[in-house]
Amino acid sequence: MEEQILLRTLGLSKNFGDVKALDGVSLDIKRGEIQGLIGENGSGKSTISSIIFGIHKASAGSMELSRTLYSPKSPMEARQNGISMIVQEKDTIDMLSVAENIFLGDEKEFKKGPFVDTAKMNAEAKKALSDIGIKDIDVTEPVYRFSFETRKLIEIAKALYYKPELIIIDETTTALSQDGRMKIYEIMRKQKEANKAVLFISHDLPELMETCDCLTILRDGSFVKKIEKSDFSENEIKKSMVGRTVSENLYRNDFEGRMTDKVAVCMENVKTDLLDNINLNLYEGEILGIGGLSGSGMHELGRVFAGLDRCNEGEVKVYGEKLKDLAQALRLKIGYISKDRDTETLFLAESIKDNLTISAWNILKRGFLILPGDEKKFAEKQIEELKIKCSSGNQLVRELSGGNKQKVSFGKLIGNGSRIMILDSPTRGVDVGVKTTMYELINNLKHEGHAIVIISEELPELIGMCDRILILKDGAISKEFERKPDLKETDIINYLI
Repeated sequence: MEEQILLRTLGLSKNFGDVKALDGVSLDIKRGEIQGLIGENGSGKSTISSIIFGIHKASAGSMELSRTLYSPKSPMEARQNGISMIVQEKDTIDMLSVAENIFLGDEKEFKKGPFVDTAKMNAEAKKALSDIGIKDIDVTEPVYRFSFETRKLIEIAKALYYKPELIIIDETTTALSQDGRMKIYEIMRKQKEANKAVLFISHDLPELMETCDCLTILRDGSFVKKIEKSDFSENEIKKSMVGRTVSENLYRNDFEGRMTDKVAVCMENVKTDLLDNINLNLYEGEILGIGGLSGSGMHELGRVFAGLDRCNEGEVKVYGEKLKDLAQALRLKIGYISKDRDTETLFLAESIKDNLTISAWNILKRGFLILPGDEKKFAEKQIEELKIKCSSGNQLVRELSGGNKQKVSFGKLIGNGSRIMILDSPTRGVDVGVKTTMYELINNLKHEGHAIVIISEELPELIGMCDRILILKDGAISKEFERKPDLKETDIINYLI
């Protein structure tokens, strides 16, 4: 019925320079409904959601909210109209406290004369976190002191504090542990039961099929189709996403193990504030998987590999040389892609070309000079080989989809000749097509003799891609698994928990 429609978009289009990110998309979001939104990276999912939330203004088309013309000029105005959004990447300001981040832009609600009542703000922040089951965060602490996952939970608390009629969840579950994901699913269920609405964006098709009432598919910025739950078919949805039949097997189909016995990295009795007596070898021509739950220490282990964090005890040796810091790691050709790529891997405000070439200056130098023509050719080669979807190498990285951002991250490692690659959550927020490209690239790099670490909470990814898997629990290695055809998730789970 017409009165069930909470929000309607009518022919929305959006251009970023020469790139048409959205092309005449019309969709309806109903009350009492969890609507999934899926498509390849660059299909327009984040673009349409950012228009609904007032981050971007549409180039053409219009929107209606409860039958009234709706055109928000900012996220603050969107929230005032009952729409909240949890964005894919980081949406907090590092130096502000948890409470200040939750109420950023709404400080006037806590003013006493010219001053902000921080005690009242902190109390409300605690309540906002408590409402989603979080009671152990000090809201006076700056957010940079918290993990990426905890920052996402803070953003969730902020979104729900305003009691939205529509909540947009953009690729949030990929940044969360299983406990965090269960919180999101519970939030969506309650939103639906309250006759409100959810627009849920994810590349995890089984997750969407399990949680959503219907699914809207976008491709190349255009609406393809809307499918009701009763008609869900995984193969048909994939085909509609990419316009072709997609192979069921994304991963490696060989079981050959590592290519050499040459040790690239050796950790001996490594201890940090979280890690406890880590001993391991990483070999050339090997893909080593690191798995675990949130708080297990696997992300911290990646930072130790990359020279970002120092050991309290023990040592890390790279080709026999003791690793001391990041500068030395770069000299030793260690490359690192962070789980929080927008903060720690990419320069969002710079061009694709600048991001790709900045780590390759030593390669591009002619004496003391780097010629612009050489930079352009270098970047164009990476863009072509990695199939980065963009208007040109001069396009800003912040304008790219999540998958294309991740391709730029890979390009930085390949471009500077990294021989050791530490990949933390390398396929977070990317579609099935980009995953296939990345997995092929990783496998090719292994066969070229690169030493590769994949850190992931996704067991199918670790089982499908790695020669060995180390499982971390409470900062220590609880079990090692070798690659074999009959290795299953159930074999691993008991060593996670």
